[in-house]
Amino acid sequence: MTLGTRGLAAATATTLALTLAACGGDATDDEPAATGGAAAGTTLTIYSGRNEELVGPILDQLEDAVGTEVEVRYAGSSELAAQLLEEGEGTDADLFFSQDAGALGALAKADMLAPLPEETLELVPEDYRDDEGRWVATSARARVLAYDPEAAPEVEEFSGIDDILDEAYRGKLAYAPTNASFHSFVTALRVDRGEDGARQWLEDFAALEPLAYDNNNAVLDAVDGGQAAIGLINHYYWYERVAEQGEDAVSARIHFLASDDPGALVNVAGVGVLAGSDAEDAAVDAVEFLLSDEAQQYFADTTAEYPVVEGIESEAHDLEPLGESSSVDLNDLDSLDATLALLDEVGLT
Repeated sequence: MTLGTRGLAAATATTLALTLAACGGDATDDEPAATGGAAAGTTLTIYSGRNEELVGPILDQLEDAVGTEVEVRYAGSSELAAQLLEEGEGTDADLFFSQDAGALGALAKADMLAPLPEETLELVPEDYRDDEGRWVATSARARVLAYDPEAAPEVEEFSGIDDILDEAYRGKLAYAPTNASFHSFVTALRVDRGEDGARQWLEDFAALEPLAYDNNNAVLDAVDGGQAAIGLINHYYWYERVAEQGEDAVSARIHFLASDDPGALVNVAGVGVLAGSDAEDAAVDAVEFLLSDEAQQYFADTTAEYPVVEGIESEAHDLEPLGESSSVDLNDLDSLDATLALLDEVGLT
């Protein structure tokens, strides 16, 4: 990393850290951050912004897959991205496992991620990887509207995110302001509509006095329990709930918006290898393991996400097929600091 890049990384880290502090952090559903470190070259150190309960079992299998000891630190994706930017060349991390493309893009923009081998990149479609080959998706998820079919049956006919900006839903909209998936949606809104258009939507949303919750599960709880009529979540929270309790026991339903609407953003979890890693070969092996049929089937069946490798389908969930690709390029979701600043400005943090 050049001295110029160090300066960019430090400046970006400071901006992200300050804004995250104002926002209360970027929780991945209340997971704790682990501590510790390992000697470079003897241990593959993964910084994971994905929830330990969701991905811990598959990461436990990495040790056998890559043939070296694996250590994982869990925290929020945005928090870890800011930490990596601050640590720079001195980081212990070899691999960053993010729950969204925006945090990966922020690191790539600061030259913190190494290019992946072409044969690794070719395992997934072009839409699901960095256009300069510095990160690759491991699974995909869609933004959806969770809704109470008794309180808001009309949601089933909604085609865009503007449809929820109705006086009838004052005090009945639920969202998770500190969650990375909500941040990515707002970034997509900024990319799609520009700063002024995104600000206007957020101001209109805020004017309806939406209900803020800690995470997507709590949003779904609110809709399922009748405290909210509509909630902004990712699709897999509902599928996991139905798998656990049975569809008859879950009153909430979900609705997929039109695929060209920012409210229907198909975002990805993904991984990137840290530039200068002393365990680069093991890190690349880890990436390829996460794209293996075994891991892709895990994401499809256990976490109810969409696999990104062709030929894998969920055997546990009846996932609704995704429409055409979103109008928002995942490579454009890297301006997290501007998104957090805008949310703070409109009072949605």
